[in-house]
Amino acid sequence: MAANVTEKFQAGDQVRIRVGVPLTHFRTPEYIQGKLGRVQLSWGAFPNPEGLAYGKDGLPAQPLYLIEFAQTDLWRDYKGAASDTLMIDVYENWLETI
Repeated sequence: MAANVTEKFQAGDQVRIRVGVPLTHFRTPEYIQGKLGRVQLSWGAFPNPEGLAYGKDGLPAQPLYLIEFAQTDLWRDYKGAASDTLMIDVYENWLETI
């Protein structure tokens, strides 16, 4: 875990996942892009896997957050309970302030 990285978000913050399909490796699923979620916690900062995938050092490190989404917001025809959620880790460079 990298030290001295300022985290932009805190637990409880609502965020939107940035939309984008970089030409390179990326780890943010398209089905959450553009969707609203809520920060549950921060795992700290880690080397960015989008750089590591190409043999780079992954720096600067990126804060990694656990984001919660309502399943009904992700899937148009979701048949489960309205209270069902999905939690997924997302790096800060993919998060937008609401």
